[in-house]
Amino acid sequence: MNKKYTLGVDIGGSHISCIAMDMTTHTLVKDSFKREHLSHTDTAQNIFKSWAKAINECMQVVGIENVSGLGFAIPGPFNYKDGISLMQHKYPSLYNLHIPTQLQPFLLTPLPMRFLNDASAFAVGVSWIDKAKGFDNVVVITLGTGFGSAYIQDGVPVVTGEKVAPEGCFWHLPFKEGIADEYFSTRWFVSAFEQKTGKSIKGVKELIQTSFRDELFDEFATNLGSFLAPWLKKFDANILVLGGNISLAYAYFEEKLNQTLQTNNINIPIVVSSLMEEAAMVGASRLFEKSFWQKISKNLPNV
Repeated sequence: MNKKYTLGVDIGGSHISCIAMDMTTHTLVKDSFKREHLSHTDTAQNIFKSWAKAINECMQVVGIENVSGLGFAIPGPFNYKDGISLMQHKYPSLYNLHIPTQLQPFLLTPLPMRFLNDASAFAVGVSWIDKAKGFDNVVVITLGTGFGSAYIQDGVPVVTGEKVAPEGCFWHLPFKEGIADEYFSTRWFVSAFEQKTGKSIKGVKELIQTSFRDELFDEFATNLGSFLAPWLKKFDANILVLGGNISLAYAYFEEKLNQTLQTNNINIPIVVSSLMEEAAMVGASRLFEKSFWQKISKNLPNV
C-alpha cells in the first residue's frame, strides 16, 4: 500500500492546525486543512481530544490507510528526539508527558510521530517548496507576537556552530536597552506608538491607518537591518525570508530594510513567505521524507 500522505501538525498556544502533504508531488491537499481552538491551560485529556479531532478529520479527507505519519511543529522547550513536552508556561498539563503514548489512544489508527521546533519547521517549509527553494544558506525570521528565527543550510536547520547565533536563533540576543524580541515584535509597535502619542493600538494593522505609520516603520526597519546585518554576513546568507503577521505589512518597511542592509554591505533578496502559516506544517511533514530524516534525526535538538 502506498502511504503517500504525511500530516503536518502545527501546535499553537490556542489552536491546533493540521494539513495533509502529498509526499510524491510535494503539494498540500488544501481541502484537508483542519483547525481546532483550545486552551493551553486545559487538562491533558481535553487537549489531546482537541488535537485528535483535528488530526482524525484531516486523515479522513485523504484516507486513513494512506497516511504514513504525523509531523509536529511545536514550540519549546521540548525534547524533540523523544517526543516529551518540557513546556511549563504553555500547556503545563503536558509537562514531562510522552506525547505519542498519550495521544495515540485518541487517534483513529496508530501512527508514527516526529517532532520539530515550530520556528525550524517554518524555515524548513519555506526552504523546501516556497520562495527559498534552491538557496543554500537561508535565514528565516517570523515577525509577530514574538520574534522567531531559524537558519537553514542545504534544507536542514542549523542550531550550533561558529556561523550561527547562540542556540541558532535571535530572540534572546541583546539589542539596545533590551533583547531582540522586544524590538522585532508587535510589542515594539504598541509601545513606540504609545510613547509618541499617549494612545494605544493593538498592532500594525491599526498603525497603518495613522500618520505615524512611515516614521515607526522606518525606525523598525533600521533597527531590524542593523541587528540582522552581522548575522547574515557571518552565515553568508543567500536569502532572507520573512513570515509572521508583521511581514504582511512589508510594503511599508521594504525600502528602508533593504537600504539599511545595503549600507552594511548585505545585498541579498528579501522575500515574504507565500505559505505563511502553512509553512510550519509543510516543514513538519518533511520529517517523513527519508533523505531529510536521515540528515536531521541525528542533529535534532534535545533541549
